[in-house]
Amino acid sequence: MLPGMSGRVRGIVQATSHARDLRSRRPPALKVGRTRGRTPVVYYLTPDQTSPRGGVRTNYRHVDLLNSMGIEAAVLHTARGFRCTWFDNNTRTVSAAETQLTDDDILVVPEFYSPGLHLLPAATRTVLFNQGAYHTFDYASDLGSRPGAPYTEVANLVCMLTVSDDSAALLAYTFPKIPVHQARPVINRRLFRPRPGSDRRRVGYVPRRRPLERKQLFHVLRARGVLTDWEMMPIEGYSEARTAEIMQGCAIFLSFSEREGFGLPPVEAMASGCYVVGFTGLGGREYFDPEYSVPVADSDLLAFARAVESAMGRYDTEPEYLHKAGLMASDSVLGRYHEQGLRKDLLSVYGPMFGN
Repeated sequence: MLPGMSGRVRGIVQATSHARDLRSRRPPALKVGRTRGRTPVVYYLTPDQTSPRGGVRTNYRHVDLLNSMGIEAAVLHTARGFRCTWFDNNTRTVSAAETQLTDDDILVVPEFYSPGLHLLPAATRTVLFNQGAYHTFDYASDLGSRPGAPYTEVANLVCMLTVSDDSAALLAYTFPKIPVHQARPVINRRLFRPRPGSDRRRVGYVPRRRPLERKQLFHVLRARGVLTDWEMMPIEGYSEARTAEIMQGCAIFLSFSEREGFGLPPVEAMASGCYVVGFTGLGGREYFDPEYSVPVADSDLLAFARAVESAMGRYDTEPEYLHKAGLMASDSVLGRYHEQGLRKDLLSVYGPMFGN
């Protein structure tokens, strides 16, 4: 009986967790009224996320830049007075309870709310912001879908917005009738940049990514004696500033990216001067350049282990090689993922909607 009971309990726990997840992904009730002559606003619907998430940080950045460009915008949270505090910001935020949308406004909805798309107001123009293209159908029925689903649930869909070449290609192929635009991610160059003279015999990684594969990799490397005298630095749950500080103190960063729309941790590590080794998550292929990093084929444990051992050995024999590669990586990604570029991207998307 115990094995049966254990399985039943496990099933209940999983079902409860799934139900809780689905509830969190239902958009808040949104009120819609007539225009009444006020200036249209771009509202970025955003989860009330208390722990660091790159997609949420991106929403805040978009709102800041749009307001600086003369296009009114606000982050739309569910709870009254909620604001993300794990990074510095003075972003305009409002709550669903105190906000009335109009049919002239634009509601930007992240893929996080995909299970509740049918609950969105029909009158307001909607932009779907899909930062995780490989997760588009995570909540779709296994019984199949009709053409355009799940985005046929959105009554007044204007276009789709995404963050990488890879995601744009996948979404355009999947939804050929929906215009797809890109808005590049931005690296906070004030924080993520090389720091001269730091203690570099450290390896950074994000522990929540591919935990089983990470465990296997670390066991392989320990079995070979490779990790001796190296400090392994898990990076999770820290503020943006603290994350940057840790990355600046790492010589090597291990990427466990998986099904990523873009993948911020590896690119932020590159900006910080790390030598990055590991999985691209597919979305990261556009910045994983073999000139200054080591992309590893998805799930290839042996190649990953060999690449890490090679990088650590090179640190001992040619420390300047890793240092120069880190500086090259930093110059490359900071030269591409910057606010000026994102400003141009956003103007090309929202400008025509506002007659600009």
